[in-house]
Amino acid sequence: MTGRQAHRAGTFVLSLLMVAIGVALIVQAAGERGSIVSPRLLLGVLFIVAGVGRLYLQARRGREAGSRET
Repeated sequence: MTGRQAHRAGTFVLSLLMVAIGVALIVQAAGERGSIVSPRLLLGVLFIVAGVGRLYLQARRGREAGSRET
């Protein structure tokens, strides 16, 4: 495994972990029947957005690198 492949794999795993943490925070906030603007709910949404954003950017970079090599 090259350094670049290890970096991509690490980014993928950490991005999925961020999404999972975000979902867990939202589930906890919903279970407590807190308000719509509870800090836990907002943090959950932000974690999901950050994780999905990282996954999107990584996929986009992968496609761009693949089109340049051909």
